[in-house]
Amino acid sequence: MHPRLSVVTLAVRDLTTSLTFYRDGLGLPGKIIGTEYMDSVSGASGAVALFELRGGLILALYPRSDLIKDANVPDDAGPSQVEFSLGYLTKSRREVDVLVRKATAAGARVTEAPRARAWGIYSGYFSDPDGHLWEIIYNRAMPGRDEPVRSVSKTARPVRARRSRRNRR
Repeated sequence: MHPRLSVVTLAVRDLTTSLTFYRDGLGLPGKIIGTEYMDSVSGASGAVALFELRGGLILALYPRSDLIKDANVPDDAGPSQVEFSLGYLTKSRREVDVLVRKATAAGARVTEAPRARAWGIYSGYFSDPDGHLWEIIYNRAMPGRDEPVRSVSKTARPVRARRSRRNRR
């Protein structure tokens, strides 16, 4: 296995609400795809919202009920907000404040207002409509990078059927 992470999938209660939060509220480019699929084995739908992030990472939103079916896991304890948090590195303290305000305006709940931390960073936390925890971070030693996004759709080429040598004549 190579040292990389390609897709982060968040289980969501309502796909349309979460798409609206991330796309319209936070400004991430994304859309719902796969609405025409239904898995005959698990009963899970294929509908998912995808966001292509910088650095090649894909953020996927998948209805929680379908993720439970698709992964074949029990739904015993329900969701937990503290199993992990998603981190977003910024280039300045000001950007932390701006992004937390933007998330709040989009419907996020601020769990910890931006402030200086004892270990030398400036950060704040919010949770999205499904309770997923985000930390917006300014760390002078690790500034956020803004590499351009290479769209999968631009690099994908159509597959053409190859004719056999016999049929080329």
